[in-house]
This record gives sequence, C-alpha cells and structure tokens, in this order.
Amino acid sequence: MLHFILTVILLSPLFGSMIAGLFGRQVGRKGAHTATIIGVAISTVLSFYVFMLFVLEGSEPYNASLYTWMVTDGVRFEIGYMIDELSATMMLVVTFVSLMVHIYTIGYMDHDEDYDHHNPYYQRFFSYISLFTFSMLSLVMANNFLQLFFGWEAVGLVSYLLIGFYMKRESAIQANLKAFLVNRVGDFGFILGIAMVFVYFNTMDYQEFFAQLTSQRDVMIEIVPGVEWSMITLMLILLFVGAMGKSAQMPLHVWLPESMEGPTPISALIHAATMVTAGIFMVARLSPAFELSETALSVVLIVGALTAFMMGLLGLIQNDIKRVVAYSTLSQLGYMTAALGASAYAAGMFHVLTHAFFKALLFLAAGSVIIAMHHKQDIRDMGGLKKYMPITYIAMLIGSLALIGFPGFSGFFSKDSILLALGESDRYGAMFAYVLLMAGVFVTAFYSFRMFFIVFHGEESEYVRTHELKESPWVVTLPLILLSIPAVLMGLPMIEPMLNGTYFGDSVFVMAENDTMMAVYNNYFHGVLNMILHSFITLPVILALSGVLLAWVLYVKRPDIPGKLKSMCPRGYYVLDNAYGFDRLNEIVFVNGTRKLGEFFTKSVDIKLIDSGVVMNTCYAILNSAKSLRETQTGYMYHYAFVMIFGLLAMLVWVLW
Repeated sequence: MLHFILTVILLSPLFGSMIAGLFGRQVGRKGAHTATIIGVAISTVLSFYVFMLFVLEGSEPYNASLYTWMVTDGVRFEIGYMIDELSATMMLVVTFVSLMVHIYTIGYMDHDEDYDHHNPYYQRFFSYISLFTFSMLSLVMANNFLQLFFGWEAVGLVSYLLIGFYMKRESAIQANLKAFLVNRVGDFGFILGIAMVFVYFNTMDYQEFFAQLTSQRDVMIEIVPGVEWSMITLMLILLFVGAMGKSAQMPLHVWLPESMEGPTPISALIHAATMVTAGIFMVARLSPAFELSETALSVVLIVGALTAFMMGLLGLIQNDIKRVVAYSTLSQLGYMTAALGASAYAAGMFHVLTHAFFKALLFLAAGSVIIAMHHKQDIRDMGGLKKYMPITYIAMLIGSLALIGFPGFSGFFSKDSILLALGESDRYGAMFAYVLLMAGVFVTAFYSFRMFFIVFHGEESEYVRTHELKESPWVVTLPLILLSIPAVLMGLPMIEPMLNGTYFGDSVFVMAENDTMMAVYNNYFHGVLNMILHSFITLPVILALSGVLLAWVLYVKRPDIPGKLKSMCPRGYYVLDNAYGFDRLNEIVFVNGTRKLGEFFTKSVDIKLIDSGVVMNTCYAILNSAKSLRETQTGYMYHYAFVMIFGLLAMLVWVLW
C-alpha cells in the first residue's frame, strides 16, 4: 500500500504536467491549471500522510526498488524510494509550497502583460512548474545515486526552461544560458563524484554505499604522481562542487540572481522549495560519508560562510524588489551550507524548512506588489503602499521578520541554532564562519527592512500618486495567508527535537565528537519560552534589531543620507554594483570562453578539417573512384571473362615467382 502511495505522490504532478503540456490547446487555460493543481494537491495530501507516518509516528525507514533499469557487471541500476524523516519532511515542504505557487500563479499570470491571452504560454507555464515538482520529488525520494542524478538534472532542465520563459526578451535568454552553463560546471564535478562512487564502491545504492564507508575510509589515490589524496575526501569535494552549482555557492552563484528574469511564481519555487535546496539535501543525505572527512567539511563550512556574508552585502544596493529577495536567498543558502560544514546537519535542514516557507512568502508578496504596480519592479518607483495593500503588507512584514530571525518567528529558531552550533564547533574554519555569519545577521536585517520601508513606508512616488493601486485578488492573497502561518509558527514545535537529534533520527548521521547540536541542546536550551525571552539580550537579536533601526533611520527619517554615503564611497559602491567581478569573470570564462571554443572548433575542425580537409577529401576521392569504377561496368560478357582470366594469370605468376 505504501509503495502505491509513494508512486502516486511522485507521478501525480507528472500527469498534471503532461495534460497541461501536451493537451494545452484542447483543455484551455482553466483545464491546464485545474489538472496541475489537482495533481500537486494529491501529492500534498499524501505527503502529509507520509509525514505523519515517518515523522510524527516514527515508522521504520522504507527502502524499496520500483523497478530495475539496468544490470551491468553485477551492478544494479534501479529506480526506487528511500523514505525516512529527512525525505518525508522534504516531500511535504516541496508539495505544499508548490501547491501554494500553483494557486498563486492563476492570479499572477492572468495579469501578465508579456504575452497575449490567445497564446498557450499559460498552459505551458503550468506544465513546467508541475514538472518541476515531479523532478524535485524524484530527487528527494531517491534511494540511489542514479535517481538522484536524474532528479538533479531534471530540476536543472526545468529551471532553464522557466528562467527563459519570456523567450522574446534577450535578457531572459542570456539568463537561462548563464544558469545552464554555470550548472554544467557544477554538474561536471557532481558526475565525477558519482563515478568515483561507482568505481570504488561498485554500487549506486545509498545503503550499500553507506555500508562500505568504514572499509574504504583509508583508501588513498594519486591524482598527480607522488601526491596522495584521500579517496573519500576527493569524492565528497567533487559531489559538493555539484551542490555549489545547484545551491548557488560562491563562485558558482552567479546564475541565481539572473533567475529573476522568469515570472515571479517560478522565482518563489526555485528559491524556496526546489533547485537550490537540492544541494543542501544531498549533503545531509550523505552525512555518513561527510562525517569521515574533516577536510571536506571544512571546505563546505568556509564556502558557506563566505557566500552568506558576501552575498548579503550585495543585497544592500539592489533596487529591483525581486533581486533584493534573491540575494537574501544566496545569503541564507550560505547559512545552511555553513551549518552542514559544522556537522549541524539538522540545523541546516531546519533552516531549509523554515526558509522554504518565509522565502516563498516574500517572493509571492513581492509578486503581489509587482501586480499592483503593473509589473514595475524598481522599489524607487514605489512608496507608501501600506494603505493600498494591507494583506500584502502584513505578509511581507511576517516574511521579513522571519528572515531576520526575530524572536518567536520560524527563522529565529533555525538561524539561532546554526549560530549556536558554529559557536560550539572546533572544526578548522568554524570561528571564521561564526564571525562572518554573525555580521551577516546585521546585514540581512538592514537590506530586508530597507526594501520593506521604501516600498510600504517611504514617500509615495509619482507613479503611485498618479495610478490607481489596489490589493491583489484572492488567488494571490490566499497563498500569502496560508504561507504566513508556518512562517510564524513552525519553529515552535520543531526546535527541541531538532536540537536533541530526535527529529531526523537515523536519517542524519553525526559522530559523537562532532555533535554540535547536542552541545547546544545541553548548554543553551531551557525551553522554548525561555529561549525566546533570553534571545533579546543575545548578540544575534541585538544585531538584527540594530539593522532594522538603521534601515528605518536612513530610509524613513533621513532618506537624504544614503545618497550622500554613496557619493562618499564610490569605490565600495562600484565593487558591490559589479558583484565583486564574478559576473564579469563568468562572462569571460564561461560565456565568451565557451563561445570562442565553439568558434575555434567550427573554424579549425569543422571547416578546415572536415569541410575542406582530410574528411571531405577522402569523401571526394571515394566518389571519384566510384565514378571511375562505374565506367568499367560495360555489361559485355567477354570484358568480364577477360578480367577474370587476366586476374587468374596474374595470381599464378605471383605464386610461381
């Protein structure tokens, strides 16, 4: 029965996607969104049942094969399910957030001015987002590396299609090309890591892989003659390179801000529940392997900390409302990654869960503002929207408070867990990461409320004064209300089992000497209410409130100061405005480099070698030879008899000689 339920959860979004995509013209706009919403709703309801079964009731992990795809040299390549506390939680988050995005999309795309309403783009969009849900579910439900890789590449493909959805825009085409190329770099490392799993462990199955880890722990390999590397460390770093691409860690982060070129609903889906969480989930799933390599964990820790702080700084100067939220995603992904590097896998995944809800809320609230502003996205064109959009205002306030970790909100519990775990860690790079992430708390609060105050409390722009603005329709505001509830409340019941290790159980493995979460639980946790009250005198909350206060002073009380600060620090602004040069580097190395490589092969190989070189000359020689040989086929019997006799005589002479 469970096997059937899991199959329905996985395939329902796929069937909805097929109906909307293949029969979009026949079923129309209403039929497309109805089919996809029903498919995702079925998955959501059944995922909640699975969540109750494995998380609330504590059922034993379920590991089973759906079918065998291929057997080669004794290795089985299968499609199957591995359901435990980790995957059951991710399934519920993915399906619920996706359902909210599907409902929201009805209202958003109905106000979309980029395409005419006679074009089946509406059906195509619903087909894509439903396919996105299927792809992410196949990734989190997998029990082997083959299916993991399938889901990994599938979410990459659908993100490419959705980022470039407005195919008439040159900027959208460039954005999805950038996402494609940067993710190929990460995926190259990822597939090399999977290849090492296949070569050294002779299996693709997670459980068989975990069972062999101890015996393979001390295996050394030589990449460069005379220099030995730990096989497991190299394998894990290569796998993490894949996570750096999917979860947008420096320097493979440049594609994520560009994903804003897609419609707002897909921004919410990419940033909250799919795509970017894939890398975090993968590292947590492979925690038994990562625990064996201090080097790999330190790499994860340092990369995450740098991403969290440096990407947060870029949010300070953004004026596109979606880009501000996008850079907050980059920063929060850094927090999650740093937690993984500190062996606080539960804290990292806890932040994935809380972030999924409040980030979806922030993006959808931003989309609601964009609808009201007739698709203007520059926050400098807004101001004073509080009185026009009360529901969106409250939703954005809740999302922002959760993002900055205000006491009592969901983000407070998960972010504080990460900071406390880093404080308890003695791993190489932990103190460096702790300082950067603590500074990032102030930065996050400042840029989040900079946007909030400008949009809702700032002086009304000329556009706002001269246009009639109103609250978004119910299909837009209903998902905002439903997402606001977990953004506020979900941290309260989850914090204690997250800290003491009972929530994820055996689905996440931590060595006793690395268990920073248990150290936090023993040293700092004295009840939920006590944690909330005590937090007001702790450094993270003081820094967050300071960031909010400074944003209020600079953008509500004294809006003239930011312009003066900008003119006083032109070089600093230039560095941030150019994103530390990473975009330029990406353009030179990946975009222009790939294009020039293609031009080289076209001119040197295709034209010179193939079209006018050895290949084509050989072809012409064969054609000319065939033409000459055809002339010998006269059809006269005595000609053929003469050739046969002459050939026989020639052979006799050769043999006798």
